[in-house]
Amino acid sequence: MTLASCISLKLTFGFMGISNTRKASLLLTFFFCVAGNSVLAQKFKVTLDAGHGGKDFGAVYHGHIEKNIALGVVQKVGKILEGTPGFDVVYTRKSDVFIELVERANIANRADSHIFVSIHCNANKNTAAEGTETYVMGMNKNASNLEAAKRENSVITLEKDYKQKYEGYDPSSPETMIGVELMQEEFLDNSISLASKIQDMFVRSLGKKSRGVKQAPFMVLHKAYMPRVLIEMGFISNPKDGAFLDSEDGQDEMAKAIANAIIGYKKEYFGSGNYDPANERPSQRITDTPVAETPAPVAAPERTTAQTPFESDASGIVFKVQISASGNKLATTPSNFKGLSGVSVQSDGKLFKYFYGETPDYQTARQKLSEAKTKGFPSAYVVAFRNGQRISLDEALKK
Repeated sequence: MTLASCISLKLTFGFMGISNTRKASLLLTFFFCVAGNSVLAQKFKVTLDAGHGGKDFGAVYHGHIEKNIALGVVQKVGKILEGTPGFDVVYTRKSDVFIELVERANIANRADSHIFVSIHCNANKNTAAEGTETYVMGMNKNASNLEAAKRENSVITLEKDYKQKYEGYDPSSPETMIGVELMQEEFLDNSISLASKIQDMFVRSLGKKSRGVKQAPFMVLHKAYMPRVLIEMGFISNPKDGAFLDSEDGQDEMAKAIANAIIGYKKEYFGSGNYDPANERPSQRITDTPVAETPAPVAAPERTTAQTPFESDASGIVFKVQISASGNKLATTPSNFKGLSGVSVQSDGKLFKYFYGETPDYQTARQKLSEAKTKGFPSAYVVAFRNGQRISLDEALKK
């Protein structure tokens, strides 16, 4: 029975002359109906983070101020999601106030949000730079990615006692985060999926140039225990992009694209109806003991007589290239993976993860990664296993 039916039933009970026995029966039905709907009304919770704020202006070019643009877009995204059935929205800030980076993540953690979306504007001394990019948390050593993280992480110097609070972390050198043990791998697949949907929506609905999905050590993403992304909506240092992002119409269009990507993500992974998050609460995941991923049995790829069976080295460590993850299972035929052969699949009970290549040599895996990206998998990355169990790259490279 729907909630509307419950209300109709209550009105019937209140305004019709019926027997006491019938009234009692209707009242009991109404109670269970409302109780049942309160469970069904659990929603998919999104924390929206407007970058910067208060004394932290972010990037400022040509009169365009990042903190104001980010807040404007966040408010519009939130309004769309709040008007969409099945969503609940949490904001790290709804006005021009300064919020510490770690507190932004804590807001999402305390709310047990399902995803965390931090919204920013890019900037570059080269005013011709343009396009959108979306980041996931990662230890990538790419110089431009680290520079982006350095710029966004520098806000911690505005916080009181930041050296003690961030345990000596130097925002001018985000490389210092590389090698730190993070609870990132559990959420990386979903983060990449969400980021890819956002970038795809920017391209398809707005015709924006995509600079891709990237990994970098952003402090604001570091402490959020859920799938999380940081969006750079465009370069306010570019006069055309800056004017677009600082306009009402531009912010409306960006907000629609971001909101539609989030709605699409929810639909793919959690269905189109309301979602009961009882088994997906990030606060529970923090304290759970990690369970090593066990590969599902898959058929061995066809081999010619010239090939020899794959064997790991004495350490039991192998590297693979993860090319995608999805809630849908696909046959591992080349036609489903842009011509790549030898694709394998594993399931963790929630996602099907697809891998290309298998080698005990990390440099060979990097070559396979380049092949995968050339074939059209720009978000592919190298993962490691020891005796069939997933381990971090740091651990694998210490062998």
